[in-house]
Amino acid sequence: MDALTEAVLADAPVREWEGLAPPRTYVAAHLRAADADRFTPGEERDVRTTLHVDTVPMPELAPDEVLVAVMASSINYNTVWSATFEPVSTFSFLRRLGRQGGYARRHDQPYHVLGSDAAGVVVRAGAGVRRWAAGDHVVVSCVQVDDQEPATHADGMLGAEQRIWGYETNFGGLAHYAVVRASQLLPKPTHLTWEEAASVLLTAATSYRMLVSDKGARIKQGDIVLIWGAAGGLGAYALQMVKNAGGIAVGVVGSPRKAEALRRLGCDVVINRADLGLGTRSDLTPEQTIELGKRLGRAIRDELGEDPHVVFDYVGKATFGLSVFVVRRGGTVVTCGSSTGYDHRFDNRYLWMNLKRIVGSHAANLQEQWECNRLFQLGRLTPVLSDVYPLERVGEAAALVQRNEHLGKIGVLCLAPKPGLGVTDPERRLALDPEGRNPFAAERRTPA
Repeated sequence: MDALTEAVLADAPVREWEGLAPPRTYVAAHLRAADADRFTPGEERDVRTTLHVDTVPMPELAPDEVLVAVMASSINYNTVWSATFEPVSTFSFLRRLGRQGGYARRHDQPYHVLGSDAAGVVVRAGAGVRRWAAGDHVVVSCVQVDDQEPATHADGMLGAEQRIWGYETNFGGLAHYAVVRASQLLPKPTHLTWEEAASVLLTAATSYRMLVSDKGARIKQGDIVLIWGAAGGLGAYALQMVKNAGGIAVGVVGSPRKAEALRRLGCDVVINRADLGLGTRSDLTPEQTIELGKRLGRAIRDELGEDPHVVFDYVGKATFGLSVFVVRRGGTVVTCGSSTGYDHRFDNRYLWMNLKRIVGSHAANLQEQWECNRLFQLGRLTPVLSDVYPLERVGEAAALVQRNEHLGKIGVLCLAPKPGLGVTDPERRLALDPEGRNPFAAERRTPA
């Protein structure tokens, strides 16, 4: 282990290590361009066959970037997309970025370091960085924007040069080190462990923009919100935000195990897809969609007497027609993804004749992420971390998400030698959670 890494892990004073040179190579979970065509049509695309953990070269730091010693990261669904090279190979993103020249050229490599979440310690700051310095404990936003693009100053997510770090860029968070722009950094909540802090920002902030922000559904007291996939990372944070807002959460899951986890999290109405025959089919006919939509609507009305005001949908093709059908007159369907397919089909009569709205949402701008991060610091949001894996077993962790066998978030330890480290305010942690409650902790199956 190099001297800088040893000093950071030993929690040595910054003055003792800030002059040490970063290592020339570092360990990272990455894809190889040579694997992009390895799967034949119809072949099962197992992420464990394409995710490699090995050393890669340390990139040069741009003036507006920082180098973060990554203590922990987590698995997001874009890791699955990346490792299956679907719907497109992420190397096409890197080639396109590299053609801009200058520092962007570094991203076009025969390897792609993945990961769109991270918590760690700043070890280097570029010459143009003003607000961050070596020794700062940070969490990393997944969004990279171009601050010289006018649209960015209205809403970072509107900029044409906005990219998701570790998916559309290189040098992501599933690694011992990560290169990020200073505009991606937020202070780490002081009472959270490294792995907890690394499991929140992408999914929680995405849910925040979808539901709370003025760019999304803008939920309010009394709103009934139907949440598809409510036991996943996006869904579990959406559930907490609905409850915080005084809303009524209706969670849809696919197993009794996940249903019980939702009840522990305080979900008002829990619906098991199997009980209604909803399944996960993405080839429903219009007639089948209407019949299943009626079945789902009756189940919600039997419990609450009303149809949902808002439907939170990231599942996509398998659910979107149902979402448009079941949301109430004048209601809103908000979508941020399509894990079962992008070709959404729905009966447009139920949209236009009932004055419903569809809102597209993508990640979150820095202000929205700051507000969301603040909710964790205040203890108003709780991490939903279940399993924690070491970096060398990242393929197994990603396979759980690929097969939808996970609950909440799957954490990955990078430089942190074991779970439970990184808390700098233990008194606050105890005050916020005297019983050590983690709503999904009982589901942890795989010790790091």
